Amino acid sequence: MEPRPTSGSRSSASRSAGLALVAALSLSACRAAESHASAPRRPPNVVLILADDLGWGELGCYGQSKIATPNLDRLASEGVRFTSYYAGAPVCAPSRCTLLTGQHTGHAPVRDNVELQPEGQMALPAESITLAELLRSRGYATACIGKWGLGAPESEGEPLAQGFDHFFGYLCQRHAHAHTTNYLWRDGERVEFATPQYSHDLFTADALAFIEAERERPFFLYLAYTIPHLALDVPEDSLSRYRGRWDDPPYDGKKGYTAHPTPRAAYAAMVSRLDRDVGRLVARLDELGLGRDTLILFTSDNGPTYDRIGGSDSAFFDSAHGLRGLKGSVFEGGLRVPLIARLPGRIAADGTSEQVAASWDVLPTVCELAGVAPPAGIDGVSFLPTLLGRGDQRVHDHLYWEISSYGGQQAVRFGRWKAVRRRMQEGRLAIELFDLERDPAESRDLAAERPELVAVAVDLLERARTPSETFPLGPKR
Repeated sequence: MEPRPTSGSRSSASRSAGLALVAALSLSACRAAESHASAPRRPPNVVLILADDLGWGELGCYGQSKIATPNLDRLASEGVRFTSYYAGAPVCAPSRCTLLTGQHTGHAPVRDNVELQPEGQMALPAESITLAELLRSRGYATACIGKWGLGAPESEGEPLAQGFDHFFGYLCQRHAHAHTTNYLWRDGERVEFATPQYSHDLFTADALAFIEAERERPFFLYLAYTIPHLALDVPEDSLSRYRGRWDDPPYDGKKGYTAHPTPRAAYAAMVSRLDRDVGRLVARLDELGLGRDTLILFTSDNGPTYDRIGGSDSAFFDSAHGLRGLKGSVFEGGLRVPLIARLPGRIAADGTSEQVAASWDVLPTVCELAGVAPPAGIDGVSFLPTLLGRGDQRVHDHLYWEISSYGGQQAVRFGRWKAVRRRMQEGRLAIELFDLERDPAESRDLAAERPELVAVAVDLLERARTPSETFPLGPKR
């Protein structure tokens, strides 16, 4: 399959210069690698699967007891499961921005959800250098399938203008709340359906087709599934598995999204359908003989959804698995998410890693594996040494998050310590301090007892960000 034409303006001089440098460095790295007889001539494929609002505790391999996730549990047993991996933000768009650019929300261009009418969110700027662009410079076929959320139709943020050869899915996060839909976007064109379609199933079919079509050359598949994000909606063949299993009062639709007669069963069924289709994808890779040449990364964009909104019941499912906070919060429950990685023959099976990492580390990790030089000035650190069991793993001095909504919040993790600021839009700058080794639930604020660590946190919170007029943290003027 030939690469599809891109859309959008690519006239930025800084972007062109940056990509030219990346391409040159990548070519040099490739030639150096190929000079070693033992190095593969073809770089590994990369399949990055992003669930939507999937909680830290909603997979069996992370402690879930009510929802069956056998395929993801098997994926973890065939690779490594991270226990200290963080999303880039506690909400959708900025988290996806960090994942694709390698910048945390103190530097990323998109730092919060910004809705546009009639359809879309704030665009990822043309000058941003994305993981897709970097891999395409190495000869990868690139596809984004699922939910985008980083640009409206015909904007500079569209996937085809950000390094993807192929896009199929929702450009707009708001539209993606409707899992059964009358239309989706394909390669810059709006595709209308004669009858409403369950989009998740279409995404799986398109992902399988992409793998089949591009099997002869390296490919990057960014599969950004939209479930289990609300609204509650799942076909009967998944729902019947859970209906009647628990006491399940109907949801009347009065707290957002749509009503559902069996909301707990519906949510569990959505997670299991996600698990089923990840299993189908992995099985097809193995059937095609691509399993040992494909890095699979599975994670989520943020913590589990707000409790009791839209019929959700994060408390019932223990979705945050003992951590404080949910989606929208910079406490651990809003940020700590699953990360599973599999690459047979290179990543040891049945591994568990306590390496502290975040979504902005994915870009340099994949770049190192593919032999591509990452852009200068990113915040990410490659965790490929951890994946491959090498002893040269760099560690972060700190991890940083901010979000201007939900009252205005900041957080920084440095070593075992986590500092949080909340209600910043009210002018509050007070620090809460937690020892994550002894208190992962962030139940005891130690700020008054450890003023020297508070001083360190304040310095990091100030230095970790550049000011943003679009995303102010203080009181609104």
